[in-house]
Amino acid sequence: MKKSIVCLLVLAFCSFLYAQDSSDLEQYRLRPTDVVKITVHEQDDLETKTRITQDGYITFPLLGKVKAAGLTVQELENLLKQSLEADYLVNAQVVVFIDEYHTRQFSVLGEVNSPGKFDMPTEKDVTLLEAIAMAGGFTKDADITKTMVMRVTEGQKETIKINVKDITEKGQKEKDILLEPEDVVVVPESFF
Repeated sequence: MKKSIVCLLVLAFCSFLYAQDSSDLEQYRLRPTDVVKITVHEQDDLETKTRITQDGYITFPLLGKVKAAGLTVQELENLLKQSLEADYLVNAQVVVFIDEYHTRQFSVLGEVNSPGKFDMPTEKDVTLLEAIAMAGGFTKDADITKTMVMRVTEGQKETIKINVKDITEKGQKEKDILLEPEDVVVVPESFF
């Protein structure tokens, strides 16, 4: 039974790795500490490579401070284009490229085969089952009915309890929550 769950988790993780497509990248929202490179066609003096600040802004020539965090690349391109065309250029052609992604990590502890800290893929979110698969799956002593996700949201600690059997055996996919950066997944030991 537990071997089949481990196999299921490994298969889910493998399909996750190969399912990344361009739509995921298009939906990626810029985050603090991402580095973006911005070019404006035929305006070499506006070429900028900048890191998004912790409060979510970039500094761009002519425009000054511009909110970037939370926007997609396309949204930032449109914002810069509109701002430049409002006062400075006619038909600005702006291209934004993500040069460096913010490192997002989560931890998996307890009864998994390879506990530790893991990087989240840059352009795709990670579910609980995918995180456990990345940690090598459950050990034979894991109590998968009492798995917990601990997170801090706006300074408040939260513990989310998840019965993984509901996901793997009952097909309740909605319980396979998306992890957030700095989440800690804890898989306790079964005492029976």
